[in-house]
Amino acid sequence: MTVSTSTYRTPARWLHWSMAALILAMIPAGVIMIQEGLNRPLQNTLFIFHKNVGVLLLLMVALRLLYRWRNPPPPEPAGLPGWQTKIAGMTHMLLYGLLVLMPVAGYTRVKAGGFPVETLDALGVPSLVPRSDALAAFAKAVHYYGSWAIAILVAMHIGAALFHRFVKKDAVFARMWPGAST
Repeated sequence: MTVSTSTYRTPARWLHWSMAALILAMIPAGVIMIQEGLNRPLQNTLFIFHKNVGVLLLLMVALRLLYRWRNPPPPEPAGLPGWQTKIAGMTHMLLYGLLVLMPVAGYTRVKAGGFPVETLDALGVPSLVPRSDALAAFAKAVHYYGSWAIAILVAMHIGAALFHRFVKKDAVFARMWPGAST
């Protein structure tokens, strides 16, 4: 079945795929960097990467939400079942929420724990949270459980996109794919 649909605009696509690449890099970096017995210079590099890309992702999600507010997405394809539209909407809402929560929890864990966020520190941005072991522990737990939630949602999102591309063979995937036309 082919579904006639319009595509997302170029800025929305650029933000989507840039963020996707960074998120797909952050997940394994986050898993690897906390492994016991890891080579310390590699571990430090991964922590620095993870913290600073987290700052970048928070800025990008803010830009993406602002863009989406000013430029609503194209309408959902007419041929989609209502349950798929609802699940897609809920998944997107949860992903956006987690894309805000994760960097905020990560930042809180790092700064409350007394650690640097190199990019922000170099720019002279003062800490927005107090030094607190209890707050750092809470934020670490939020970040940990959020990481599982975001990994599951990202896997669902990718799985649904691939399902539409290769099983249903409709135009849902093409809506966000670079170079696809309306």
